[in-house]
Amino acid sequence: MEDGEGAVPRFVIGEGYAFYRGPAADSGSHRHAAFQIAVAARGELTMVDAAGAHHRAAVLVVPPMVRHRLLAVTHLRTFFVEPHCAFADRLRARCEGGITAAPELRGLSEDEVRPAGTRPSAGLDGRLVAAMNAAVERALPMPALAAGVGLSPQRLRALAQHQLGMPLPRWRIWRRLVRAAEALGEGQSPAAAAITGGFADQAHFTRQMREMVGLTPSAVLPALRASAAPRHVDRDRSGDG
Repeated sequence: MEDGEGAVPRFVIGEGYAFYRGPAADSGSHRHAAFQIAVAARGELTMVDAAGAHHRAAVLVVPPMVRHRLLAVTHLRTFFVEPHCAFADRLRARCEGGITAAPELRGLSEDEVRPAGTRPSAGLDGRLVAAMNAAVERALPMPALAAGVGLSPQRLRALAQHQLGMPLPRWRIWRRLVRAAEALGEGQSPAAAAITGGFADQAHFTRQMREMVGLTPSAVLPALRASAAPRHVDRDRSGDG
C-alpha cells in the first residue's frame, strides 16, 4: 500500500531529496535547510509560523530556514527538497513569501521528485553551488571557501543569503544530518551515526536534528530501517545465480 492509511512508515534519502510517509507528532518549532512539501493523505494539515499564524491546507510548502511548527497529523507524506537541485527551482518560484498552500502538488510522488533531485538548479550561481559542495566535503573556513570559488567572503555570504536563504554553515549542518540519517538506515547505532555525520556525540546529533527537522533520531529510526530492508533484500537477490 503506497500512500493509504494502513501503509508502513517509510523514510528514504535520495540524491537531492528525502521522503517520509507516516504519522507525525507535533514537531515543535524548527526550520529546515531544504524546501518542505507536506501533503495530508486525506483532509488537511496545519502549520504554525513564527508569528503564530495558522496555515491550513491539503498541501503546504515551506521554504528553507522559515521557522514553523507542524501540528500532529495521522497520515502524512512529506518531501524535503534540497535547494541546489532542479526541483527546488519550481518551489522557489512558488513560495517566495513563506508557508504557501500548493494544492497542485497533492499527487506528487517520489518518481517525480527523484530525477529532478539529480539535476542541478538553473537558478543558483555556479560559484555558490561549488562552495556548497566544498563546505560539505571539507570543514573549510569562509575565507578559504570564498577564495576557492573566486569570491570575497562578503560576496559569498551575501550570495548564500540571497539565493539559499541561509548561511553556508547551516547548509553544512543539514548535510551532516543527511549523512548521519543515512548511517542510521545502514544499521549504525545513533551514537555511531552521530560520529559518521561529523557531530560531537549523540546528544549533539539529536539537538541539531530536532532544531532542523523537528524530529529526533529515535523517532525516524524505525522508518529508516524499514525502508532500508527492501533495498538490502534486492541487493542480496541481485547476486543469485
